[in-house]
Amino acid sequence: MSVRTLVKSIQNVMRQDTGVDGDAQRISQLCWMFFLKIIDDQDQELELMHTGYTSPIPERFQWRAWAADPEGITGEDLLAFINNELFPALKQLQTTGQPGDRRRVVRDVFEDAYNYMKSGQLMRQVVNRINDVDFNNLTERQHFGDIYEQILNDLQSAGNAGEYYTPRAVTAFMADRIDPKPGEILFDPACGTGGFLTCALRHMRERYVKRPEDERTMQAALRAVEKKQLPHMLCVTNMLLHGIEDPGFVRHDNTLARPFISWEQKDRVDVVLTNPPFGGKEEDGIESNFPTHFRTKETADLFLALIIRLLKPGGRAAVVLPDGSLFGEGVKTRLKEHLLETCNLHTLVRLPNSVFRPYASIGTNLLFFEKGAPTTDIWFYEHRVPDGQKAYSMTRPIRLEHLQACIDWWGGPERTGRQETDRAWKVTAEDVKARGYNLDVKNPHTAEDDLGDPQELLSRLAAAETEAASLREQLKAVLAEALLR
Repeated sequence: MSVRTLVKSIQNVMRQDTGVDGDAQRISQLCWMFFLKIIDDQDQELELMHTGYTSPIPERFQWRAWAADPEGITGEDLLAFINNELFPALKQLQTTGQPGDRRRVVRDVFEDAYNYMKSGQLMRQVVNRINDVDFNNLTERQHFGDIYEQILNDLQSAGNAGEYYTPRAVTAFMADRIDPKPGEILFDPACGTGGFLTCALRHMRERYVKRPEDERTMQAALRAVEKKQLPHMLCVTNMLLHGIEDPGFVRHDNTLARPFISWEQKDRVDVVLTNPPFGGKEEDGIESNFPTHFRTKETADLFLALIIRLLKPGGRAAVVLPDGSLFGEGVKTRLKEHLLETCNLHTLVRLPNSVFRPYASIGTNLLFFEKGAPTTDIWFYEHRVPDGQKAYSMTRPIRLEHLQACIDWWGGPERTGRQETDRAWKVTAEDVKARGYNLDVKNPHTAEDDLGDPQELLSRLAAAETEAASLREQLKAVLAEALLR
């Protein structure tokens, strides 16, 4: 049975359970079960490699102890064990607080996890199917990693659960352009399910990781934070799937809850790759962590202020921001002025509204900047939906090859030889300043639709409204006459 068929069969079993309601719950349920199997397989490998290695999970709660025997505990006994023993024990694991303590990873994953299944017999069926995947088999793990990406993609249809999923073409493009290297501290302050992290790992392994010490150096320099429980659990599992020995660097926390000035020199990072939540409002009090001139409840603005502070001199960032951040006033204007004065905002890629569908249909932008020198010129690149396609959709999403034209235009690591085209144009920082720091610069090579003279449009609207009112009165008269007959 292929891994894809296996995962589908597991989801089909779960659909029969009355306790699991909808995609988000089904994926959450799948995740903690996969997590226990993955970490147990990893533990067994580490026990062979390192004398004295001890699993972070107490022996009777390890997958091999209660789940591995297909004829093992089932029905009400299995449910009672899961709900009354396994979950309480893993939620209350004692940790040392030291780096590399895998018990903290387990506790954080189970902190807010929940068993939705109500049938012990169906749960045993799911457990037995999960047993069929050997996560120590590299080929199987890679196949499962691809399937896991598809599961995360499925979250887009799970209501607003899609808010923490960035299309993989976008994350891969941003990781490729920002070019992280092993040993550079890479931070995603709102990491969701870990898409930027996995793309950065793939990028570095393909280009720079040649020896075991390169891999260790790379893993030791990763940093991430996720506020919500489900994406945090998904991200930690994603890291295990991608060969990360200690995913404890993925913290379950709110990056913005820490006072702005408490981020010191030692907290500075080399690379930020992120898609901060936008459109949302932070809870009361969060904005007071920030300097007065940057205070706002708009999440994306607070993240941008923090990212600028966190970058080391020479550090670089690739950040997804909505159109509103480009043309907004007040705090947004002060933020953009700060960005252009302290960083070189060298490239801004404009994406069409449909890239993040179905859970968001707003214009988004990819900002690439480097800390240390002020901006002199900003290159804009307008990405368009491929010919013959009206918009991106769930069935026809954006793919990395769609962004190849931008990669070809980019000009390599030094961004040399860039030319103006029908999709690319350059604007000086002085021009942006004269525009009141409005970065919503339209493509000058595209003729805007001529919507006509505003006064004429208003008079036509007034005439149409008068005609509609007249027709309404006529209809009322006809109905009144009909009722009197």
